[in-house]
Amino acid sequence: MTSLELGPLLRHVGTTTATIWVETSASCTVEVLGVSAPTFQVCGQHYALVVVEGLEPGSCLPYEVRLDGELVWPLEGTGTPPSYLRTRTEDGTARLRFVFGSCRYPPTDDPDLEASLGIDALDAFATRLMDEVAGADDPATVLPDTLCLLGDQVYADEITPRTERWIRANRDPDDPDGPGLEIADFGEYSHLYSESWSDRELRWLLSTVPTAMIFDDHDVRDDWNTSQVWRDEMASKPWWPQRIRAGLASYWVYQHLGNLDPETRDADPLYRKVREADGDVYELLADFAARADAEVGHPTGVRWSYRWDLGRTRLLMVDTRCARVLNEDDRLMINDHSFAWIEESADDGEVDHLLLGSSIPWLMPPAVSHVQSLDEWAAARGSRLAETVRQAVDLEHWPAFRASFDRLADLIRGVASGPSAPATVCVLSGDVHHSYAAEARWPSPTRSRVYQLTCSPVRNGVPWFMEYVFALGWWRRLTGALSRVSRAAGLGELPLDWSAIGGPWFGNAVSTLEVTGRDARLRVERSGARGGLEAVAELPLT
Repeated sequence: MTSLELGPLLRHVGTTTATIWVETSASCTVEVLGVSAPTFQVCGQHYALVVVEGLEPGSCLPYEVRLDGELVWPLEGTGTPPSYLRTRTEDGTARLRFVFGSCRYPPTDDPDLEASLGIDALDAFATRLMDEVAGADDPATVLPDTLCLLGDQVYADEITPRTERWIRANRDPDDPDGPGLEIADFGEYSHLYSESWSDRELRWLLSTVPTAMIFDDHDVRDDWNTSQVWRDEMASKPWWPQRIRAGLASYWVYQHLGNLDPETRDADPLYRKVREADGDVYELLADFAARADAEVGHPTGVRWSYRWDLGRTRLLMVDTRCARVLNEDDRLMINDHSFAWIEESADDGEVDHLLLGSSIPWLMPPAVSHVQSLDEWAAARGSRLAETVRQAVDLEHWPAFRASFDRLADLIRGVASGPSAPATVCVLSGDVHHSYAAEARWPSPTRSRVYQLTCSPVRNGVPWFMEYVFALGWWRRLTGALSRVSRAAGLGELPLDWSAIGGPWFGNAVSTLEVTGRDARLRVERSGARGGLEAVAELPLT
Protein backbone atom coordinates (compact mmCIF):
# COMPACT_ATOMS: atom_id res chain seq x y z
CA MET A 1 0.00 0.00 0.00
CA THR A 2 1.28 3.48 -0.86
CA SER A 3 1.94 5.53 2.27
CA LEU A 4 1.89 9.23 3.06
CA GLU A 5 5.54 10.15 3.63
CA LEU A 6 5.11 13.85 4.47
CA GLY A 7 2.24 16.28 4.70
CA PRO A 8 -0.43 17.16 4.04
CA LEU A 9 0.59 20.80 3.96
CA LEU A 10 -2.13 23.39 3.46
CA ARG A 11 -0.55 26.06 1.28
CA HIS A 12 -2.16 28.87 -0.76
CA VAL A 13 -5.83 29.37 0.08
CA GLY A 14 -8.14 31.75 -1.78
CA THR A 15 -11.81 32.57 -1.40
CA THR A 16 -12.91 29.46 -3.33
CA THR A 17 -9.70 27.41 -3.74
CA ALA A 18 -7.18 25.63 -1.55
CA THR A 19 -3.89 23.90 -2.37
CA ILE A 20 -2.76 20.80 -0.46
CA TRP A 21 0.78 19.42 -0.90
CA VAL A 22 1.82 15.84 -0.12
CA GLU A 23 4.79 13.50 -0.48
CA THR A 24 4.02 9.81 -1.00
CA SER A 25 6.02 6.58 -1.04
CA ALA A 26 5.09 5.66 -4.63
CA SER A 27 3.29 6.92 -7.71
CA CYS A 28 -0.43 7.22 -7.00
CA THR A 29 -3.54 9.37 -7.22
CA VAL A 30 -4.10 11.74 -4.29
CA GLU A 31 -7.64 12.74 -3.33
CA VAL A 32 -8.87 15.53 -1.06
CA LEU A 33 -12.57 16.47 -0.72
CA GLY A 34 -13.44 14.60 -3.89
CA VAL A 35 -10.70 16.26 -5.99
CA SER A 36 -7.82 14.12 -7.21
CA ALA A 37 -4.37 14.72 -8.70
CA PRO A 38 -1.57 12.40 -9.85
CA THR A 39 1.87 12.47 -8.29
CA PHE A 40 5.07 13.49 -10.10
CA GLN A 41 8.48 11.98 -9.46
CA VAL A 42 11.78 13.64 -8.47
CA CYS A 43 14.83 11.47 -7.77
CA GLY A 44 12.58 8.55 -6.86
CA GLN A 45 10.45 10.70 -4.50
CA HIS A 46 6.77 11.29 -5.28
CA TYR A 47 4.79 14.50 -4.80
CA ALA A 48 1.38 15.94 -5.60
CA LEU A 49 -0.49 19.21 -5.40
CA VAL A 50 -4.25 18.90 -5.04
CA VAL A 51 -6.14 22.11 -5.83
CA VAL A 52 -9.66 22.01 -4.40
CA GLU A 53 -11.92 24.45 -6.26
CA GLY A 54 -15.52 25.66 -5.99
CA LEU A 55 -15.43 26.11 -2.22
CA GLU A 56 -17.66 28.58 -0.39
CA PRO A 57 -15.92 31.80 0.72
CA GLY A 58 -15.44 31.87 4.47
CA SER A 59 -16.08 28.14 4.87
CA CYS A 60 -14.21 25.87 7.30
CA LEU A 61 -14.19 22.17 6.41
CA PRO A 62 -12.46 19.17 7.95
CA TYR A 63 -10.67 17.16 5.28
CA GLU A 64 -9.06 13.77 4.72
CA VAL A 65 -6.38 12.54 2.32
CA ARG A 66 -6.72 9.34 0.30
CA LEU A 67 -4.08 7.64 -1.84
CA ASP A 68 -5.57 5.42 -4.57
CA GLY A 69 -8.76 5.44 -2.54
CA GLU A 70 -7.15 4.39 0.76
CA LEU A 71 -7.52 6.74 3.75
CA VAL A 72 -4.07 7.87 4.96
CA TRP A 73 -4.84 11.11 6.82
CA PRO A 74 -5.66 11.80 9.62
CA LEU A 75 -3.12 9.40 11.07
CA GLU A 76 -4.57 6.91 13.51
CA GLY A 77 -3.58 7.09 17.14
CA THR A 78 -1.98 10.54 17.12
CA GLY A 79 -4.68 12.21 19.19
CA THR A 80 -4.71 15.33 17.04
CA PRO A 81 -7.89 17.17 16.01
CA PRO A 82 -9.06 16.96 12.39
CA SER A 83 -7.23 19.03 9.79
CA TYR A 84 -9.29 21.96 8.57
CA LEU A 85 -9.41 23.85 5.31
CA ARG A 86 -10.69 27.41 5.78
CA THR A 87 -11.24 29.70 2.79
CA ARG A 88 -10.79 33.48 2.75
CA THR A 89 -13.45 36.13 2.77
CA GLU A 90 -13.39 39.55 1.12
CA ASP A 91 -14.69 41.22 4.28
CA GLY A 92 -12.34 44.09 5.04
CA THR A 93 -13.52 44.30 8.66
CA ALA A 94 -12.82 40.65 9.52
CA ARG A 95 -10.10 39.77 12.00
CA LEU A 96 -6.95 38.28 10.45
CA ARG A 97 -4.04 36.70 12.31
CA PHE A 98 -0.58 36.25 10.80
CA VAL A 99 1.75 34.05 12.82
CA PHE A 100 5.38 34.48 11.83
CA GLY A 101 8.93 33.53 12.71
CA SER A 102 12.09 32.01 11.28
CA CYS A 103 15.09 29.81 12.00
CA ARG A 104 13.69 26.50 13.23
CA TYR A 105 16.29 23.85 14.00
CA PRO A 106 14.62 20.41 13.91
CA PRO A 107 14.07 17.99 16.78
CA THR A 108 17.14 15.89 17.60
CA ASP A 109 17.93 12.76 19.62
CA ASP A 110 20.84 14.42 21.44
CA PRO A 111 19.83 15.43 25.02
CA ASP A 112 22.64 17.99 25.40
CA LEU A 113 21.85 19.63 22.06
CA GLU A 114 18.14 19.65 22.90
CA ALA A 115 18.85 21.38 26.20
CA SER A 116 20.96 24.05 24.48
CA LEU A 117 18.36 24.70 21.78
CA GLY A 118 15.45 24.98 24.18
CA ILE A 119 11.73 24.44 23.67
CA ASP A 120 10.48 24.78 20.09
CA ALA A 121 8.20 27.83 20.09
CA LEU A 122 6.31 26.69 16.99
CA ASP A 123 5.67 23.26 18.52
CA ALA A 124 4.43 24.97 21.67
CA PHE A 125 2.16 27.17 19.56
CA ALA A 126 0.84 24.12 17.68
CA THR A 127 0.16 22.24 20.92
CA ARG A 128 -1.84 25.14 22.30
CA LEU A 129 -3.74 25.55 19.04
CA MET A 130 -4.65 21.84 19.00
CA ASP A 131 -6.22 22.23 22.43
CA GLU A 132 -8.08 25.37 21.34
CA VAL A 133 -9.42 23.71 18.19
CA ALA A 134 -10.46 20.59 20.07
CA GLY A 135 -12.41 22.71 22.56
CA ALA A 136 -13.97 25.16 20.08
CA ASP A 137 -17.57 25.00 18.88
CA ASP A 138 -16.34 26.60 15.65
CA PRO A 139 -12.66 25.96 14.80
CA ALA A 140 -12.68 28.96 12.44
CA THR A 141 -12.78 31.28 15.46
CA VAL A 142 -9.39 30.11 16.76
CA LEU A 143 -7.45 29.18 13.62
CA PRO A 144 -4.81 31.68 12.39
CA ASP A 145 -5.19 32.88 8.83
CA THR A 146 -1.57 32.48 7.73
CA LEU A 147 1.67 31.06 9.03
CA CYS A 148 4.65 32.94 7.57
CA LEU A 149 7.89 30.96 7.74
CA LEU A 150 10.57 33.52 6.98
CA GLY A 151 13.58 31.39 6.21
CA ASP A 152 15.82 28.60 7.47
CA GLN A 153 13.09 25.99 7.26
CA VAL A 154 15.96 23.46 6.99
CA TYR A 155 19.65 23.65 7.86
CA ALA A 156 21.60 22.19 4.95
CA ASP A 157 24.95 23.14 6.47
CA GLU A 158 24.32 22.44 10.17
CA ILE A 159 22.90 18.92 10.34
CA THR A 160 21.61 17.04 13.37
CA PRO A 161 23.44 14.05 14.90
CA ARG A 162 20.70 11.81 13.48
CA THR A 163 21.27 13.11 9.95
CA GLU A 164 25.04 12.79 10.40
CA ARG A 165 24.61 9.09 11.16
CA TRP A 166 22.28 8.71 8.17
CA ILE A 167 24.82 10.39 5.84
CA ARG A 168 27.68 8.24 7.13
CA ALA A 169 25.59 5.14 6.41
CA ASN A 170 24.99 6.24 2.81
CA ARG A 171 28.21 7.95 1.64
CA ASP A 172 31.72 8.81 2.72
CA PRO A 173 31.73 12.31 4.26
CA ASP A 174 35.53 12.32 4.16
CA ASP A 175 35.61 12.33 0.35
CA PRO A 176 37.79 15.38 -0.52
CA ASP A 177 35.57 16.15 -3.51
CA GLY A 178 32.37 16.03 -1.47
CA PRO A 179 30.62 18.48 0.90
CA GLY A 180 31.56 16.57 4.05
CA LEU A 181 28.82 16.62 6.64
CA GLU A 182 26.65 19.01 4.68
CA ILE A 183 23.77 18.15 2.36
CA ALA A 184 24.93 16.91 -1.04
CA ASP A 185 21.93 16.20 -3.28
CA PHE A 186 18.15 16.15 -3.66
CA GLY A 187 17.73 12.90 -1.77
CA GLU A 188 19.55 14.32 1.24
CA TYR A 189 17.45 17.48 1.06
CA SER A 190 14.29 15.34 1.12
CA HIS A 191 15.64 13.69 4.28
CA LEU A 192 16.09 17.16 5.84
CA TYR A 193 12.51 18.20 5.09
CA SER A 194 11.20 14.94 6.50
CA GLU A 195 13.23 15.46 9.67
CA SER A 196 11.97 19.02 10.03
CA TRP A 197 8.28 18.52 9.24
CA SER A 198 7.44 15.08 10.64
CA ASP A 199 6.95 15.72 14.34
CA ARG A 200 3.35 15.37 15.45
CA GLU A 201 2.55 18.93 16.48
CA LEU A 202 4.14 20.71 13.54
CA ARG A 203 2.74 18.23 11.02
CA TRP A 204 -0.79 18.94 12.22
CA LEU A 205 -0.18 22.70 12.26
CA LEU A 206 1.07 22.68 8.65
CA SER A 207 -1.95 20.61 7.62
CA THR A 208 -4.40 23.16 9.03
CA VAL A 209 -2.95 26.69 8.77
CA PRO A 210 -2.20 28.09 5.26
CA THR A 211 1.57 28.49 5.18
CA ALA A 212 3.63 30.99 3.17
CA MET A 213 7.38 30.30 3.00
CA ILE A 214 10.55 31.94 1.72
CA PHE A 215 14.15 30.74 1.89
CA ASP A 216 17.10 32.23 3.71
CA ASP A 217 20.78 31.30 3.72
CA HIS A 218 20.74 28.06 5.73
CA ASP A 219 18.17 26.57 3.38
CA VAL A 220 21.19 26.48 1.06
CA ARG A 221 24.34 27.46 3.02
CA ASP A 222 25.45 30.06 5.55
CA ASP A 223 26.23 33.41 3.86
CA TRP A 224 24.50 32.30 0.66
CA ASN A 225 25.10 35.04 -1.94
CA THR A 226 26.65 37.42 0.57
CA SER A 227 29.06 38.75 -2.06
CA GLN A 228 30.71 37.94 -5.37
CA VAL A 229 33.79 36.83 -3.43
CA TRP A 230 31.64 34.27 -1.62
CA ARG A 231 30.17 33.03 -4.93
CA ASP A 232 33.63 32.71 -6.46
CA GLU A 233 34.85 30.74 -3.44
CA MET A 234 31.91 28.35 -3.66
CA ALA A 235 32.25 27.94 -7.43
CA SER A 236 35.75 26.57 -6.87
CA LYS A 237 34.43 23.63 -4.84
CA PRO A 238 33.78 20.49 -6.95
CA TRP A 239 30.63 19.56 -5.03
CA TRP A 240 28.95 22.97 -5.22
CA PRO A 241 27.17 22.71 -8.63
CA GLN A 242 25.25 19.61 -7.50
CA ARG A 243 24.51 21.21 -4.12
CA ILE A 244 23.07 24.48 -5.42
CA ARG A 245 20.97 22.67 -8.04
CA ALA A 246 19.61 20.32 -5.39
CA GLY A 247 18.97 23.19 -2.97
CA LEU A 248 16.93 25.25 -5.42
CA ALA A 249 15.20 22.23 -6.97
CA SER A 250 14.12 20.96 -3.56
CA TYR A 251 12.99 24.47 -2.56
CA TRP A 252 10.84 24.57 -5.72
CA VAL A 253 9.20 21.26 -4.78
CA TYR A 254 8.85 21.58 -1.01
CA GLN A 255 8.25 25.32 -0.58
CA HIS A 256 7.84 27.39 -3.74
CA LEU A 257 5.08 25.46 -5.56
CA GLY A 258 2.65 25.83 -2.69
CA ASN A 259 3.40 29.55 -2.35
CA LEU A 260 1.78 30.28 -5.70
CA ASP A 261 -1.90 30.85 -6.34
CA PRO A 262 -3.39 28.34 -8.82
CA GLU A 263 -3.54 30.81 -11.72
CA THR A 264 0.12 31.82 -11.37
CA ARG A 265 1.24 28.23 -10.90
CA ASP A 266 -0.70 26.94 -13.90
CA ALA A 267 0.91 29.63 -16.07
CA ASP A 268 4.41 28.55 -15.01
CA PRO A 269 6.10 26.78 -17.98
CA LEU A 270 8.21 24.61 -15.65
CA TYR A 271 5.17 23.39 -13.73
CA ARG A 272 3.41 22.53 -16.99
CA LYS A 273 6.44 20.49 -18.10
CA VAL A 274 6.56 18.69 -14.76
CA ARG A 275 2.87 17.76 -14.94
CA GLU A 276 3.19 16.55 -18.54
CA ALA A 277 6.42 14.60 -18.05
CA ASP A 278 6.54 10.82 -18.14
CA GLY A 279 9.05 9.67 -15.53
CA ASP A 280 11.49 11.45 -13.25
CA VAL A 281 11.65 15.24 -13.66
CA TYR A 282 14.82 16.00 -11.68
CA GLU A 283 16.81 16.99 -14.77
CA LEU A 284 14.11 19.55 -15.63
CA LEU A 285 14.34 20.99 -12.12
CA ALA A 286 18.14 20.88 -12.04
CA ASP A 287 18.39 22.78 -15.33
CA PHE A 288 15.97 25.39 -13.99
CA ALA A 289 17.91 25.64 -10.71
CA ALA A 290 21.20 26.07 -12.55
CA ARG A 291 19.69 28.92 -14.58
CA ALA A 292 18.24 30.56 -11.47
CA ASP A 293 21.63 30.45 -9.75
CA ALA A 294 23.48 31.66 -12.85
CA GLU A 295 21.17 34.67 -13.09
CA VAL A 296 22.20 35.97 -9.65
CA GLY A 297 23.92 39.24 -10.44
CA HIS A 298 21.80 40.03 -13.49
CA PRO A 299 19.21 42.83 -13.64
CA THR A 300 16.59 40.23 -14.56
CA GLY A 301 16.21 36.68 -13.34
CA VAL A 302 13.93 34.09 -11.83
CA ARG A 303 11.38 35.73 -9.51
CA TRP A 304 10.83 33.78 -6.31
CA SER A 305 8.86 36.62 -4.68
CA TYR A 306 5.07 36.27 -4.60
CA ARG A 307 1.85 37.87 -3.38
CA TRP A 308 -1.11 36.78 -1.25
CA ASP A 309 -4.20 38.99 -0.92
CA LEU A 310 -6.33 38.32 2.16
CA GLY A 311 -9.33 40.59 2.06
CA ARG A 312 -7.93 44.10 2.45
CA THR A 313 -4.54 42.93 3.72
CA ARG A 314 -1.75 42.17 1.23
CA LEU A 315 1.26 39.98 1.94
CA LEU A 316 4.28 40.33 -0.36
CA MET A 317 6.90 37.67 0.34
CA VAL A 318 10.21 38.95 -0.96
CA ASP A 319 13.25 36.93 -2.09
CA THR A 320 16.31 38.61 -0.58
CA ARG A 321 18.78 35.82 -1.43
CA CYS A 322 18.58 34.69 -5.04
CA ALA A 323 17.62 38.02 -6.63
CA ARG A 324 20.82 39.80 -5.59
CA VAL A 325 23.23 41.74 -7.79
CA LEU A 326 26.71 41.35 -6.31
CA ASN A 327 28.95 43.58 -8.41
CA GLU A 328 30.66 45.82 -5.85
CA ASP A 329 30.02 48.84 -8.08
CA ASP A 330 26.28 48.12 -8.22
CA ARG A 331 25.31 45.90 -5.28
CA LEU A 332 21.58 45.31 -5.00
CA MET A 333 19.57 43.21 -2.59
CA ILE A 334 16.98 42.68 -5.31
CA ASN A 335 17.49 43.02 -9.05
CA ASP A 336 15.60 45.67 -11.01
CA HIS A 337 13.18 43.20 -12.56
CA SER A 338 12.05 41.77 -9.22
CA PHE A 339 12.05 45.14 -7.45
CA ALA A 340 9.83 46.62 -10.15
CA TRP A 341 7.36 43.78 -9.53
CA ILE A 342 7.43 44.52 -5.78
CA GLU A 343 6.82 48.22 -6.39
CA GLU A 344 3.92 47.47 -8.72
CA SER A 345 2.37 44.92 -6.34
CA ALA A 346 2.76 47.17 -3.29
CA ASP A 347 0.80 49.98 -4.92
CA ASP A 348 -1.81 47.90 -6.77
CA GLY A 349 -5.19 48.93 -5.35
CA GLU A 350 -6.30 49.99 -1.90
CA VAL A 351 -5.50 47.86 1.15
CA ASP A 352 -5.80 48.46 4.88
CA HIS A 353 -2.47 46.78 5.69
CA LEU A 354 0.58 46.04 3.57
CA LEU A 355 2.90 43.30 4.85
CA LEU A 356 6.35 42.76 3.35
CA GLY A 357 7.86 39.39 4.24
CA SER A 358 11.66 39.71 4.09
CA SER A 359 13.72 36.91 5.62
CA ILE A 360 16.35 39.44 6.70
CA PRO A 361 15.40 42.70 8.47
CA TRP A 362 15.20 46.01 6.68
CA LEU A 363 15.60 48.14 9.83
CA MET A 364 18.39 46.74 12.00
CA PRO A 365 19.51 48.26 15.32
CA PRO A 366 20.68 51.67 14.00
CA ALA A 367 24.35 51.33 14.99
CA VAL A 368 24.49 47.89 13.35
CA SER A 369 22.90 49.40 10.25
CA HIS A 370 25.66 52.00 9.96
CA VAL A 371 28.35 49.33 10.45
CA GLN A 372 26.88 47.25 7.62
CA SER A 373 26.77 50.20 5.21
CA LEU A 374 30.33 51.20 6.12
CA ASP A 375 31.53 47.65 5.55
CA GLU A 376 29.92 47.63 2.10
CA TRP A 377 31.64 50.95 1.34
CA ALA A 378 35.04 49.58 2.40
CA ALA A 379 34.63 46.28 0.53
CA ALA A 380 33.75 48.17 -2.65
CA ARG A 381 37.14 49.88 -2.34
CA GLY A 382 38.98 46.59 -2.25
CA SER A 383 39.33 46.08 1.51
CA ARG A 384 39.99 42.39 2.15
CA LEU A 385 39.37 42.98 5.85
CA ALA A 386 35.89 44.33 5.07
CA GLU A 387 35.08 41.23 3.02
CA THR A 388 36.40 38.95 5.77
CA VAL A 389 34.34 40.74 8.41
CA ARG A 390 31.28 40.75 6.12
CA GLN A 391 31.28 36.96 5.94
CA ALA A 392 32.46 36.33 9.50
CA VAL A 393 29.71 38.29 11.27
CA ASP A 394 26.97 38.26 8.61
CA LEU A 395 27.04 41.90 7.51
CA GLU A 396 24.64 41.18 4.67
CA HIS A 397 21.27 42.63 5.60
CA TRP A 398 19.44 45.46 3.82
CA PRO A 399 21.84 48.18 5.09
CA ALA A 400 24.74 46.24 3.52
CA PHE A 401 23.01 46.87 0.18
CA ARG A 402 22.57 50.58 0.76
CA ALA A 403 21.09 51.39 -2.67
CA SER A 404 18.37 48.77 -2.12
CA PHE A 405 17.81 49.92 1.46
CA ASP A 406 17.13 53.44 0.16
CA ARG A 407 14.94 52.17 -2.68
CA LEU A 408 12.80 50.17 -0.26
CA ALA A 409 12.56 53.22 1.99
CA ASP A 410 11.33 55.27 -0.99
CA LEU A 411 8.81 52.59 -1.94
CA ILE A 412 7.38 52.36 1.58
CA ARG A 413 7.31 56.13 2.02
CA GLY A 414 5.42 56.48 -1.26
CA VAL A 415 2.83 53.87 -0.32
CA ALA A 416 2.52 55.26 3.22
CA SER A 417 2.05 58.83 2.00
CA GLY A 418 -0.40 58.28 -0.83
CA PRO A 419 -4.06 59.30 -0.84
CA SER A 420 -5.09 55.65 -0.32
CA ALA A 421 -2.39 54.85 2.22
CA PRO A 422 -2.92 51.72 4.32
CA ALA A 423 -3.20 52.01 8.08
CA THR A 424 0.09 50.15 8.50
CA VAL A 425 3.05 48.99 6.44
CA CYS A 426 4.86 46.20 8.29
CA VAL A 427 8.10 44.48 7.29
CA LEU A 428 8.07 40.97 8.80
CA SER A 429 11.52 39.44 9.22
CA GLY A 430 13.64 36.87 11.02
CA ASP A 431 17.25 35.66 10.68
CA VAL A 432 18.98 37.61 13.47
CA HIS A 433 18.16 35.27 16.39
CA HIS A 434 16.39 37.84 18.47
CA SER A 435 13.07 39.65 18.26
CA TYR A 436 12.15 43.32 18.29
CA ALA A 437 9.69 45.89 16.96
CA ALA A 438 10.75 49.25 15.55
CA GLU A 439 8.79 52.19 14.14
CA ALA A 440 10.04 54.20 11.15
CA ARG A 441 9.73 57.95 10.69
CA TRP A 442 10.50 60.21 7.72
CA PRO A 443 11.20 63.96 7.86
CA SER A 444 7.75 64.49 6.34
CA PRO A 445 5.11 62.54 8.28
CA THR A 446 3.40 59.66 6.51
CA ARG A 447 -0.28 58.73 6.61
CA SER A 448 0.57 55.11 7.47
CA ARG A 449 2.38 53.81 10.54
CA VAL A 450 5.47 51.90 9.36
CA TYR A 451 7.09 49.11 11.35
CA GLN A 452 9.89 46.58 11.29
CA LEU A 453 8.66 43.45 13.11
CA THR A 454 11.37 40.83 13.62
CA CYS A 455 10.88 37.39 15.19
CA SER A 456 13.73 34.89 15.38
CA PRO A 457 14.53 32.16 16.22
CA VAL A 458 11.63 29.76 16.41
CA ARG A 459 14.18 27.29 17.70
CA ASN A 460 17.89 28.01 17.76
CA GLY A 461 20.46 29.79 19.85
CA VAL A 462 22.55 32.92 19.91
CA PRO A 463 25.99 33.34 21.55
CA TRP A 464 25.65 35.05 24.91
CA PHE A 465 27.73 38.06 23.88
CA MET A 466 25.44 38.86 20.95
CA GLU A 467 22.74 39.93 23.38
CA TYR A 468 25.01 42.80 24.41
CA VAL A 469 25.93 43.58 20.79
CA PHE A 470 22.30 43.88 19.71
CA ALA A 471 21.34 45.86 22.79
CA LEU A 472 24.29 48.22 22.14
CA GLY A 473 23.09 48.61 18.56
CA TRP A 474 20.16 50.75 19.78
CA TRP A 475 22.39 53.08 21.84
CA ARG A 476 21.87 56.62 20.55
CA ARG A 477 25.37 57.90 21.30
CA LEU A 478 27.02 55.06 19.37
CA THR A 479 24.54 55.52 16.53
CA GLY A 480 25.33 59.23 16.38
CA ALA A 481 29.09 58.60 16.23
CA LEU A 482 28.73 56.04 13.44
CA SER A 483 26.38 58.37 11.57
CA ARG A 484 29.10 61.02 11.51
CA VAL A 485 31.60 58.46 10.21
CA SER A 486 29.13 57.45 7.48
CA ARG A 487 28.69 61.06 6.38
CA ALA A 488 32.45 61.56 6.32
CA ALA A 489 32.75 58.49 4.07
CA GLY A 490 30.30 60.09 1.65
CA LEU A 491 27.41 57.68 2.27
CA GLY A 492 24.95 60.50 2.78
CA GLU A 493 22.11 60.89 5.23
CA LEU A 494 19.76 58.01 5.84
CA PRO A 495 16.36 58.71 4.29
CA LEU A 496 14.55 57.94 7.55
CA ASP A 497 14.96 57.42 11.27
CA TRP A 498 13.64 54.58 13.43
CA SER A 499 13.54 53.52 17.05
CA ALA A 500 12.62 50.43 19.00
CA ILE A 501 9.11 50.25 20.43
CA GLY A 502 9.68 46.78 21.91
CA GLY A 503 12.62 44.49 22.57
CA PRO A 504 15.16 43.26 21.93
CA TRP A 505 13.86 39.93 23.25
CA PHE A 506 15.97 36.78 23.23
CA GLY A 507 14.92 33.14 23.19
CA ASN A 508 12.75 30.94 21.00
CA ALA A 509 9.67 32.88 19.93
CA VAL A 510 6.71 33.23 17.61
CA SER A 511 4.85 36.46 16.89
CA THR A 512 1.27 37.13 15.84
CA LEU A 513 0.21 40.21 13.90
CA GLU A 514 -3.53 40.65 14.32
CA VAL A 515 -5.50 43.07 12.15
CA THR A 516 -9.18 43.99 12.39
CA GLY A 517 -10.30 46.52 9.82
CA ARG A 518 -7.66 49.26 10.03
CA ASP A 519 -6.56 48.33 13.55
CA ALA A 520 -3.46 46.21 14.15
CA ARG A 521 -1.54 44.86 17.12
CA LEU A 522 1.48 42.63 17.68
CA ARG A 523 1.86 39.83 20.20
CA VAL A 524 5.29 38.29 20.86
CA GLU A 525 5.41 34.99 22.72
CA ARG A 526 8.43 33.09 23.96
CA SER A 527 8.67 29.41 24.87
CA GLY A 528 8.95 28.86 28.60
CA ALA A 529 10.96 26.34 30.56
CA ARG A 530 7.91 24.11 31.01
CA GLY A 531 7.08 23.93 27.33
CA GLY A 532 4.28 26.48 26.97
CA LEU A 533 4.32 30.01 25.58
CA GLU A 534 4.56 33.18 27.62
CA ALA A 535 3.66 36.58 26.23
CA VAL A 536 6.52 39.08 26.38
CA ALA A 537 4.79 41.93 24.54
CA GLU A 538 1.39 43.16 23.37
CA LEU A 539 1.89 46.24 21.21
CA PRO A 540 -0.85 48.32 19.55
CA LEU A 541 0.32 49.39 16.08
CA THR A 542 -2.50 51.81 15.21
